[in-house]
Amino acid sequence: MSTAAQTRVKTRKAARRTAGRAPRRPWTPSQIVLTLLGAAVSAVFLAPLAWALFTSLKSETEAVEVPTHWLPKDWTTQAWSAIFETGNITNWFVNSFVVSVCVTAVVLSVGALAGYGFARTEFRGKGFLLGLVMTGLMVSPAVLGVPLFTTVQQMGMVDTYWGMILPQCAPAAMVYILYKFFQGIPRELEEAAFIDGAGRWRVFFTIVLPLSRPSLAAVGIFTFIASWNNFLWPYMVTNNPDLMTMPNGIATVMNSYGIQWAQLMAGGLMAGLPLIVVFVFFQRQIVTGVAHTGLAGQ
Repeated sequence: MSTAAQTRVKTRKAARRTAGRAPRRPWTPSQIVLTLLGAAVSAVFLAPLAWALFTSLKSETEAVEVPTHWLPKDWTTQAWSAIFETGNITNWFVNSFVVSVCVTAVVLSVGALAGYGFARTEFRGKGFLLGLVMTGLMVSPAVLGVPLFTTVQQMGMVDTYWGMILPQCAPAAMVYILYKFFQGIPRELEEAAFIDGAGRWRVFFTIVLPLSRPSLAAVGIFTFIASWNNFLWPYMVTNNPDLMTMPNGIATVMNSYGIQWAQLMAGGLMAGLPLIVVFVFFQRQIVTGVAHTGLAGQ
């Protein structure tokens, strides 16, 4: 094949590839402004993470120098090595994972059942019970710390997984979110299933739950993040170093050896890494769940 024929063939192939593509339009001034604004906001949110990462790669002496500087003069992983040597990172990570997963599972189960019960069933005292649940939204968890600790102590669950898990499983906000979502599901779907002979439980598991995946995903992700970041309650109920979660364990190491900023930044990044991974891989579910649950308007 001659050179001219090869050129024609390549031209035809390129024309076929671009035939279905719409020509790119130039950016409008509003798009440029929004893009720059988004980049600025992203930089503001990413700056603390970048600062923590660069600080964790400094020596302890360099981390406290004044004036401070962003990039390390001498790059070192000494802080990361020290945090593994002085602390039981593996146990803390496993404890946080076990507690967060169990809390998420219980909250999803209780929240889904309670929300569906309030949204679709009628029983005596429903309004009072729903109001009692909503009262939990107005009470700060810190106020309940002492009575909760007294109850857990009387039940013999101090320094146990159950002592850390069960008090975090009172999901008033999550019950309300799922309750409002279940109210928006068309009743005709359930009534058609009832006519076909399906019972309440079968309708719940085969119709309602599949339609509620976005909301359940959002509730599960928010609960997991809140439980993973919970510092106060595990700190109150746990004295055993082998049962400490990541926030409590890292705080203990810092208190034992003073405030060593490079190690503190390394530990903070390590504790926040699972949450970053959750957001990166489940950001679509988070956005969809917020849109379906109506949290965006609150």
